[in-house]
Amino acid sequence: MKNFSLSLYAFHLRHTLTELPGEVVADANLLWENLVKVGEGSLTFVGLKDLRSKLICYQNDKYDPKREIGRIPERLIDAQDLDLGSLPTTEGFKINANLQPFLLNDTYAVDLTLLPELPSISIDIPQLQHFKPSFLLPSNIQASLGQTLLIYGEVEPSEDCDELAKKLAIALVAGTNLNPVRTQQGELFGSLLFEYQAIDPDELDNPAKQCHILIVINNSQAATATLAGEAYEWLLNLLCSYHKILYIYQLARQRYREARTIYSELENKIQEFNSLISENQIQLSGLKSLMGKIPKKSFDYTRCLQDLQTHNTAITTNITNYKICLENIQTIGSRNSPQSWQVFINKECKKLQEQIQTDINYLTPGQELFGQLVDTIRGIVETQQAERDRSLENTIQVLGIGFGGGAIISGVIVQDIDKINQPLTAISPNNPPHPFYASLFLSIVATLLFIALGWWWINKGQGRKN
Repeated sequence: MKNFSLSLYAFHLRHTLTELPGEVVADANLLWENLVKVGEGSLTFVGLKDLRSKLICYQNDKYDPKREIGRIPERLIDAQDLDLGSLPTTEGFKINANLQPFLLNDTYAVDLTLLPELPSISIDIPQLQHFKPSFLLPSNIQASLGQTLLIYGEVEPSEDCDELAKKLAIALVAGTNLNPVRTQQGELFGSLLFEYQAIDPDELDNPAKQCHILIVINNSQAATATLAGEAYEWLLNLLCSYHKILYIYQLARQRYREARTIYSELENKIQEFNSLISENQIQLSGLKSLMGKIPKKSFDYTRCLQDLQTHNTAITTNITNYKICLENIQTIGSRNSPQSWQVFINKECKKLQEQIQTDINYLTPGQELFGQLVDTIRGIVETQQAERDRSLENTIQVLGIGFGGGAIISGVIVQDIDKINQPLTAISPNNPPHPFYASLFLSIVATLLFIALGWWWINKGQGRKN
């Protein structure tokens, strides 16, 4: 292949809605730091090793995202692109590299392109390893939203492009556990487009661990490179939207699984609630304990549902952005664009949206149910507690009436006993009962009578209220 180039397009989340203005996620600078590590360890381009000194989001080699505020345009350097220098190969030619860093709304994006020093140099499968593509794979770049590797090359019309694309895809991930699978085939600006997904078998559902591969082979001398240059920004933003759609869907599925786990736990709480109120006597302590657990779980469930709704909005926004980019690419390409990209937006994205909406519809009734459960438990606990408090209050009132009345009667009786000062003797047939015993006995009887009277009066008053 001549006019060969290998480009890495990587996308990393800078901030989310939960960060305050000016704040970023904890690993926002991971993309830039990993690129520097690649420059220090394998692709030792001078400009790549010194990348921090070129980016406006760094000052004295320290990450400072506040320096990006108000930055126009979206580039994170003061030039169109950054010339990283060149590296020699054992076959006598040099590899040049340039880099373009961007801030696309909430996302860091980078275009790192490697190409032979002369367009006329032919690059075949063995020469591809001089570009060290394994160091541009997700295990080294760790872009949170995902990445795309794009190969462009020009060949003779007689070239078996299908076989060549297959060999290139395999060579890109050689020595790793990634398995390249062709997903689509079409045309881009007059050249053949082969699309692969290199899947990590250990994390099948994580697009950030997979490598999206585009191989563009020009076998008809089409003006592909020129048209791609005109559509550069639209292609970059289309790839960004593509990766964000897959990333957001992955987050949505993760939150749905978490919500289902919480739902199962809350269902068990409902069964526990039913057992507590089905007994002959309501277990107030058990209900109080249950009421202390459910609100936290219910809140977590609500957060999952809220996040799903946020993801639904975000994926809709990125689908719209993808459509806009695709329409502009079609305009530049005389209404021609890869059919697979149109299928992705019309079928795949629709399916993803419908799945998220189905999850939301499935989980929403649970939110209402658990809210009602909390209110029901709270109502029962408050009612039971009020009844117990009222019963205790009535008991205190009855005892107060009884002891108070008994004390009054005892005082009256004592005043009428003239021998109260005689010595206290033991009760026996030989001794007449001491007046104290008569006073004690009459006091107890009076107390019991007043307790009975108080109980009758209080219950009679409550009966009238009822």
